[in-house]
Amino acid sequence: MRIAEVSAHKSEYMELLLLGDEQEEMIMKYLDRGRLFVMKSDDTVCAVCIVTDEGDFTLELKNIAVSEKFQRQGFGRALISYVENKFAGAFKRLILGTGDSPLTVPFYEKCGFRKCGVIKNFFIDNYDHPIYEAGVQLCDMICFEKELSDNYGTDRESIAEIR
Repeated sequence: MRIAEVSAHKSEYMELLLLGDEQEEMIMKYLDRGRLFVMKSDDTVCAVCIVTDEGDFTLELKNIAVSEKFQRQGFGRALISYVENKFAGAFKRLILGTGDSPLTVPFYEKCGFRKCGVIKNFFIDNYDHPIYEAGVQLCDMICFEKELSDNYGTDRESIAEIR
């Protein structure tokens, strides 16, 4: 398993990114300004994620998606751990927003994130169609955060690069 950053032709990963965010228009709002990380096994793409610099030493996980045949095997957790380790020391916290779903909320809590807020009606106000997950219509965005380590990380020199 290897993880690499992809800086060109990011839209080639759109099909997988749409698993993490169902509307292409929303993905396009952060695709160019974000950093895309791709996890592969041999030449097969297993998972992707996009992170953005939100200022004030805050990194946001905008999208994470695991190919259906690789789900529930630890790839999502491994990708989050990679991002945490890569940017620790350069950023103080990692934030994300997700639907109030019985699938995603427990996943992020198991990864060590804690709830820090709610954006009411986010999915109703920002998407052109209703989004359902595990039979539940997503309405509110649940916000999570996680503090990053001060003394580890491999990407201290390239903070400006992510903006």
